[in-house]
Amino acid sequence: MRIVTMNAFWPGYANIAGWAEEQGHEIVLVVTPPAGASDRYDPAAKPFLLELPRTADVLVTGKLRTVAAAAIAALEPDLVISAAFPRLIPAEILKIPTYGAVNLHPSPLPAGRGPNPVRLVYEGATTVGATLHRTEAEFDTGAILSQRERPLPEELTGPAIFQAWREMLREVLEEGAARAFAGEPGSPQDPALASEAPMFTPAEQVLRLTDPGAVLVRKSAALNVIEAKTKVLVAGIKQPISRIELISAGEDSTQPGEIVTYHTDGWTARSGDGVVRLFRS
Repeated sequence: MRIVTMNAFWPGYANIAGWAEEQGHEIVLVVTPPAGASDRYDPAAKPFLLELPRTADVLVTGKLRTVAAAAIAALEPDLVISAAFPRLIPAEILKIPTYGAVNLHPSPLPAGRGPNPVRLVYEGATTVGATLHRTEAEFDTGAILSQRERPLPEELTGPAIFQAWREMLREVLEEGAARAFAGEPGSPQDPALASEAPMFTPAEQVLRLTDPGAVLVRKSAALNVIEAKTKVLVAGIKQPISRIELISAGEDSTQPGEIVTYHTDGWTARSGDGVVRLFRS
């Protein structure tokens, strides 16, 4: 099959490219927005274009209705696949491919629509998920072709969540693309179960050490999936944290929120219900 992929983040493209190679499909074009569009994924990462194979045909444009639609139509693709693409894909593109357009989203839709699906974990979800759905006029609303959902990793960290996503996104791509090629329409999403997942605010990135230890571990993992965004206040100064580990639960002689021990790489602190280890990033 002839595939057009739309991406602004290397892992999203790499997943599709690996699947295409295994299945014998051809990626005929990569569409990506102008520089800076991927900042919401990982501002510190190498620019997306520099990570693509030199043999890839790439279109860099923000003009999806005109420039991108014309280029895609000329290539007569069988399927358009988007992953980590920060723009609405217009009808001018959606109507082109033989088997339609699909999108990879790292949440169990309709929960977690939007640019920050790991917010579900931050707010208390006990699972992570991934979905391949048909692309519609609005973000993350199309019929579901395949879906996975798993318990949170036992060792809960940002990288562990990211790895779970990688595995599930590949699984739903393989299953859902086969259904798209078979002409299956997918299952409509239930709007009553939908939730939105906006980006974290600066205030949400600063954790309160008086919260329970398990909450601190969970929120830190959610904040640090792509890059370390967790911060805590130590002596009134915001300190960046790479991860938080639960050391013990129960009473302690210190008060919740107090530092118990200083380390070269962070601190041990009293949480709301025990002791946690904070690792400085």
